[in-house]
This record gives sequence, structure tokens and C-alpha cells, in this order.
Amino acid sequence: MKSYDVKNEVTDKYSLRGRVFNRLREDILSGKYKEHEELKEVAIGEELGVSRTPVREAFRQLELEGLIQIVPNKGAYVTGITAKDVKDIYMIRSSLEGMCARLVTENITEEQLEELEENVYLASYHAAKGHMEQMAELDTRFHHILYEACDSKMLQNLLEDFHQYVMRVRRKTLSTKERGIASNEEHKLIMEAIKAKNPDEAERLANMHMNNAFDNIVKNGLYDIYK
Repeated sequence: MKSYDVKNEVTDKYSLRGRVFNRLREDILSGKYKEHEELKEVAIGEELGVSRTPVREAFRQLELEGLIQIVPNKGAYVTGITAKDVKDIYMIRSSLEGMCARLVTENITEEQLEELEENVYLASYHAAKGHMEQMAELDTRFHHILYEACDSKMLQNLLEDFHQYVMRVRRKTLSTKERGIASNEEHKLIMEAIKAKNPDEAERLANMHMNNAFDNIVKNGLYDIYK
């Protein structure tokens, strides 16, 4: 494996190569491209207005992430995210989100804490109104505030990637008012533990939050979108 393949895509996501990679990854994870579907360099290059080179480079990175398989002399085929992948991701996220919340209690700034409180307040308002699209956006922002506040670029990159991988199922699970409200109440408790500078409680609550999110996926049969 060439060292620049992984490093450049992570650190230089706004380069042409990085933009193509992020667009294709989003399209795969959102379900635009189905499992086993062939990705064609020429067609994608024309759609995105780029040459075949950045598309080919993006393919290599997507293969490293396990989202496609490149078959020599045949083409690139989508493997995507499976139900087992989702289960594994939530298991890993449970530990990492807990670690993140613990670090946040030590490193969060006053400005970030204020944004976290505002996020929870706005989510409560939109939940009461049944504005689930806004709830989903605020849910994403809540987690990204934590990722930014943990003061660990390595952990932040890992969590942002995992968050992206389960984008489709997250949208489904947050589309129900019941889970949207429950999720925001869990966010509120995490925020209060962080505000109280209680790392043990913040870690426990963040861990539980991920477990509850996964239990909701199982309960509502949301695995079906990965079958």
C-alpha cells in the first residue's frame, strides 16, 4: 500500500482527489449505488467533470475502506455497508464515543459548551414541533461538537468516519419522533455531565447513548435497508 493513499485522502479532503473520494463515498453510503453495482470510471468522471485519474485514485481509497472491490481486468464493484458492519460500527462507536466524552470534559472550551447547550435547546424545540429533518441535522452537529472538543485529531477522524458510514440508518432511526426526543434527552444528560466536569458519568452516558441507538435500530427492523 502506498503511504500517500490514506494520508492524503484524510488530510487533503478538499483536493480534487479528496472531493471525488468524498462524493463517491457519500453516494455509496447513502444508497445511490447498490451492492454489487459496477462503478464506471468514464461515467463518473463525466458526471463530476473530472478526468479518470482522480476517479481511479478515489477507487483505490474506497477499496481500502472496504466499500468497493476492484477486480483486475473487470472493474470496480460496490460492496458497501452490511448489517454486520453496522453492528460492529455501533459496538466500536460505543467505546470511542465514551472515550471522546471523557476527553471533552477535560478540553471543551466555554464557546463549545455554549454551542452544545444551544444545540440541545434547539433540538428540544424542533422535537416538540415534529421537525425531524432539523432534528437529524442537530443530532449530527451535537456529535461533531464533541469530536471537535475532545482535542484529539486521531479520535475525531475515526468518529467522523464511523458517523458517516451509518448515515442511512441514522436518518431512518431519527425520522421517528419518539427516538428523536429520547436521543436528545440522552444528549442533554451527556452535556450536563460534561458541564459538571464528571468524566466517568459523561463516558457512561455516551456509551449508553450508542447502545440505545443500536437497540432502536434492531427494534424497528432498520437492518432491512442493508439487506
